[in-house]
Amino acid sequence: MENELEKKYGLPTAICMVVGIVIGSGVFFKAESVLVQTGGNMPLGILAWLIVGAIMIVCSYVFATMATRYGKVSGLVDYAEATVGDRYAYLVGWFMASIYTPTLTSVLAWVSARYFSVLVGWDITGGSCMVLACFFLCADYVLNTLSPRLAGRFQVSATVIKMIPLVLMAAVGTVMGLTNGRLEENFATASAASVSAGTGLMQASVAVAFAYEGWILATSINAELKDAKKNLPRALVMGSFIVVATYILYYIGLNGAVTTQELMASGETAAKMAFQRVFGRAAGTGVFVLIVISCLGTLNGLMLSNCRSFYAIAARGQGPRPELFDKVDPATNMPGSSAALSLLFAAFWLLYFYGANLTEGWFGPFCFDSSELPIITLYGMYVVMFVQFMRKARDLNGFKRFFMPTLALCGCFFMVYAAIAGYGIKVFYYLIVYAVFMVVGNCFYRKRA
Repeated sequence: MENELEKKYGLPTAICMVVGIVIGSGVFFKAESVLVQTGGNMPLGILAWLIVGAIMIVCSYVFATMATRYGKVSGLVDYAEATVGDRYAYLVGWFMASIYTPTLTSVLAWVSARYFSVLVGWDITGGSCMVLACFFLCADYVLNTLSPRLAGRFQVSATVIKMIPLVLMAAVGTVMGLTNGRLEENFATASAASVSAGTGLMQASVAVAFAYEGWILATSINAELKDAKKNLPRALVMGSFIVVATYILYYIGLNGAVTTQELMASGETAAKMAFQRVFGRAAGTGVFVLIVISCLGTLNGLMLSNCRSFYAIAARGQGPRPELFDKVDPATNMPGSSAALSLLFAAFWLLYFYGANLTEGWFGPFCFDSSELPIITLYGMYVVMFVQFMRKARDLNGFKRFFMPTLALCGCFFMVYAAIAGYGIKVFYYLIVYAVFMVVGNCFYRKRA
């Protein structure tokens, strides 16, 4: 049928999408940030990686349980509809389409350009980096729109490629750190930390949230996944465990290659410096090229989901012009109008990210980090879904119905508290922007008969 998406992805692609969306940018982008937030306290940084990783695994397990029961077009929106109701599902879908997915996609376009600029020696805050970010954003949109199968293959290939530098640093960096005593030295610097453990952990957890985020977007290919009720839960849980193990081992290996002081001081060049120190200048630069490719792979996974965002709303007869945005191109089997609108939203949020975070601040008090606060908002939205799931899933055993959702709720509350403790008044101004978007979106809601 004209408006149905083809079942074209298997379990390997779904796992690679979970791993590929999450791994590839945040672990490089946020590693030094975590150390800065904790005042160089490496054990506290590892604790932040563990806590947020555990929250991701628990939440992914609950959504995996939902995936075996509900499934239509777009996983998360399906789950919101089944557990809470039509309007809430629409608002979740609108938030995903207008804020969450395009903000992450735009930031990943900049992160990809950032590491490419580091590789060639360009200024990461200059015009050349932003032009490159726009190019990456548009090029990946074209790839996903005109050749979704090729985009899927690239996702699998990029996932394999991006694991190479992570595994190498995890293994060689750890051995080097144990041999030369640097790991012991970095662990010992915890006593000299200049920030309180509580404040540092909260701020680091918010930063780590970006590195772990994106796994829920794998549910957007629910309608295109072969045997989705079996393969989607497997992909979510298996992918989440792979991500957590990889991140923590890489973080330890990175701290075995360079001192915490060097990591905090080097900023965007920290990863490149670490790889060159471990593998030599030429080989280290070669491995750093793989990091750039891994970032592009993450961008591809996000764009794959972003292109389908407004289609997921329109397929339910909701949102602006559903008769336009639910159309699937028969030649490419892609929702072309949805993809085009999603690109415009990503471009808007890329401009916002530049004005709010890379300049003096174009938006006054409304300048916030769009790579982090929208993520915490989604954890807040999960709360209602988990509570309703526990109320409605009467046929499940106590472990699946109560124990795991309760753990997931605790994780969500922790993330919300961490954002408030870490960002303070900025959360209030972000919520104003969030409210404006949601009020506008609510105007397009159509009550079903």
